[in-house]
Amino acid sequence: MNHLPLILKREYLNKIRNKSFIIMTFLSPLLLVGIFTLVAYLSNINNDSVRTITILDESRLFVDQFEDTGSIHYKPLNDITLAEAKKLSEESEYYGFLYIPKTQTIDELANKITFYSEDSPSLTIMGDIQDAIEEKVNTEKLQEAGIDPKKIDQLRININTNLETYAGEETSKLGSGLKLIFGGAAGYLLFMFIIIYGNMIMRSVIEEKTSRIIEVIISSVKPIKLLLGKIFGTTLAGITQFVAWLILIGVFGLVVTSVLGIDPSTVQTPQQQMMEANGSGVEQIAAEVIREVTSLPITNLIIMFILFFIGGYLLYASLYAAVGAAVDSETDTQQFMMPILLPLILAVYVGFFTVIDNPHGTVSQVFSFIPFTSPVVMLMRIPFGVPIWQQIVSVIILFATFMGMVWFAAKIYRVGILMYGKKPSYKELVKWLKY
Repeated sequence: MNHLPLILKREYLNKIRNKSFIIMTFLSPLLLVGIFTLVAYLSNINNDSVRTITILDESRLFVDQFEDTGSIHYKPLNDITLAEAKKLSEESEYYGFLYIPKTQTIDELANKITFYSEDSPSLTIMGDIQDAIEEKVNTEKLQEAGIDPKKIDQLRININTNLETYAGEETSKLGSGLKLIFGGAAGYLLFMFIIIYGNMIMRSVIEEKTSRIIEVIISSVKPIKLLLGKIFGTTLAGITQFVAWLILIGVFGLVVTSVLGIDPSTVQTPQQQMMEANGSGVEQIAAEVIREVTSLPITNLIIMFILFFIGGYLLYASLYAAVGAAVDSETDTQQFMMPILLPLILAVYVGFFTVIDNPHGTVSQVFSFIPFTSPVVMLMRIPFGVPIWQQIVSVIILFATFMGMVWFAAKIYRVGILMYGKKPSYKELVKWLKY
């Protein structure tokens, strides 16, 4: 009789009916949405407050140079000394005070402008002030040299280098960024999935071993079927939880947006605020993003993501199960966990530091064929264009290694689940493989 479906069903139902599993399924997306909502709320509060900056311009060059924005109000001061201006700004609790002295030449002015504030000012605000001053100073310098600044602007040309592969495929810097985001997100997602649900498999094996339930089960089931049942059952539970997270995050997000009136999308980085303030063609960028996304090999990315995700997870899950069978408690797992995690950590570092720089280099190609690193590295390479034969070979090597690891893990599992009170070593594990 084939007991594998029964073991898989038992493992799956035990996981999804577990109280901690149910609590975390609902609590995790709630906390995530709550954090984003809090950040959006605090960001709105921060953006609603108008910061006042006083300006004492003794040079009279920058009278109309500073324009108010939604969050900054510039207040000019006249007929007042530097000491009085500083005192007024401090007592009025203004955000800052900009002092522009009168100098003989523009060149002298460059190093004598001072900004006073209670604490270190915002880099964004200082950047805006710096840009406004430099624009005016450069205009004055050009006029002193008898050059019309408007003529300079008319003669200035922005160079936009077109990117195209030898095969005639058009690319762009934005497209490269999107490929990087997809590859990085896919690799990181697999990394987190392995750690979270690999540990779940390991704890499940340890719990059954310590409760002696395994002694009853093993009498009628082959160790390899028991091992595969645990791996596949926990994998399905993990996928169920992950899908539930995606659905609940969407539901909670809609509730927060509609009921509380807080939109997490209102959170903006300083770069986004500067783009909107300068009218930097946000709609044009959005259209370019859509065009680049549609130009990606979506079908190939999805298929390979599924294959490498499943293969990579199953490979590491078998090792986690073997470790669980070899020890009596979670405290004894530390000596075995580092060798398992090292290839995974190495894959992440190679992906983010080597693949990004040269996705088709020797190091990137080698690590995309090593089964313990290929799930992460190859997923990060594929968006940049990897020959189909390399993808297929890497997948075959990955699943072949998984089958070998299952055999290896089953040998340890068969002996380890019946071993109690003895802390295993690597030498002991080698002996178990010979039984």
